[in-house]
Amino acid sequence: MTLESLAADLFAARATRTPIGPIRLADPSLDIDGAYAIQKANIDRLLAGGAWRVGRKIGLTSLAVQKQLGVDQPDFGVLLDGMVRTADRPLDLAELIAPRIEGEIVFRIGRDITEPGLPTEALAGHVEAVAAGFEIVDSAIAGWDISIIDTIADNASCGVFVIGPWQPYATGRDLKSPAMTLTRDGEVVSTGSGAASLGDPLQALAWLAETAIRMGDPLRASELVLGGALGPMIPLTAGDYDLAIDGFPPLRVRAA
Repeated sequence: MTLESLAADLFAARATRTPIGPIRLADPSLDIDGAYAIQKANIDRLLAGGAWRVGRKIGLTSLAVQKQLGVDQPDFGVLLDGMVRTADRPLDLAELIAPRIEGEIVFRIGRDITEPGLPTEALAGHVEAVAAGFEIVDSAIAGWDISIIDTIADNASCGVFVIGPWQPYATGRDLKSPAMTLTRDGEVVSTGSGAASLGDPLQALAWLAETAIRMGDPLRASELVLGGALGPMIPLTAGDYDLAIDGFPPLRVRAA
C-alpha cells in the first residue's frame, strides 16, 4: 500500500469514527519516517480545509510504555484548533472513538526555539507559561492495538485537550517533583509525578525541540506543548474528572 492510501484510510477512520486495523500490518515495511509522512499528509489536509495549528503534543514519554511497545524514543503529534476544549463544557464522548484520559503539564512557548543543542536551563528561557492539563488521547486503530508506527501515523493518537489556568514560568522551577492525582467521581484512578515524563517535563520539551528542528519545523512562539502523561492513562467514560498537580490550580472536566 502507498503512504497516500494509508493516510486516506486513517483520515476516513477519524472522520467517520470507525476504527481500522493496525497500519503496521497493512504495510510491514513502513518505518518511523514513513509514519511521520502519513501524519503530515493528514495534518496538511486538515490545514487546507481551514484548521490551524496551535501546538504539538509529546507522546510515549513513559519508560514503561516505551518498553511495552518495544521502542526507545518518544513521539509527537500536531495540535489543531479543533482539538481545544474548555473545562466549562462537558466532553462529548460521541465525537471520539476509544478515548483515554491523562494528566499533564502544558507549556506555552514564548520565543522560537531554533537553536539545536540547548541545555535545559537555556531552553527554559523560551517557555512563557505552564499549566495543568487533560489530554484525551484517542486511537483510530481498533482496540488500541498499536505500535510506535501506528500511533505516529495516527497523529500520536491525538484526541482533544483541556488546559487549566496559565502561570508565568520562572526558569529553575521544579517540574519533575510535583505529584499528580487524577480522580473520577471522587475515586483515584491515576497517580504519578512530573518525573514520569522522561524524568522531567523539560527533558521531554528538549526532545521535542531537537526533533522539530531536525525535521525543519521548529517550535514557534505562542505554540502550546502537551508535555507527556504524568501517570497511567485510563479509559474516558461518563463522569467528573479532577486533576490535581502540586503547585497548579485544580482542574475539573465532565465527560458525557
